[in-house]
Amino acid sequence: MMVAMTTKIRNFAMQRASHQISPVESHLAYWLHYVGCRVFQALRLRALEFGITAAESVVLRKLHEHENGAMPSLLASRLGLSRGYISRLAVRLEAKGLIHREKCVSDRRALMLTLTDLARARLPTLAGLADYTNARYFAGAGEAAHETIERVMKWNVHRYRYRFVPPVQCRIRKYRYLHLGMDWDLDGDREQD
Repeated sequence: MMVAMTTKIRNFAMQRASHQISPVESHLAYWLHYVGCRVFQALRLRALEFGITAAESVVLRKLHEHENGAMPSLLASRLGLSRGYISRLAVRLEAKGLIHREKCVSDRRALMLTLTDLARARLPTLAGLADYTNARYFAGAGEAAHETIERVMKWNVHRYRYRFVPPVQCRIRKYRYLHLGMDWDLDGDREQD
């Protein structure tokens, strides 16, 4: 499967080699990266005003969904992060007094992460910062454009299975935190490799 995909890419690249080279600005990936870096940087700077990184904010918000706490492995799979990265974030969050790390009752080898009262008090502000950043950068395009962009991004997440941690660790740290829930069934739309 992977060899067939590599062959397709190589053949496409060789066909393009005989044509004129397109400008970098003609690629959607360029614009996604260009805008994504700036939006993520804006969110990061706002979160840092509260002593929290953007990745820590995402972990706190996901942990909030689990009233009785969650194991790092569950958070890692839900957020598309490696377990090691979640563990490092958990150590930092515990040092800041935002989570408790306790041994799991059913499995003494596992840890259970729970929010502290301080974290619960900060969560509305952190969610508000993310909502503000989202509105500032994307609301001007209109609801229809927002829904289209979101649908295309979620389709790519589903199509290329980005929801899960890849076997090779992602080198771009800012993309490790993404988790987009699927709200439709695309099984019929999935192309065969």
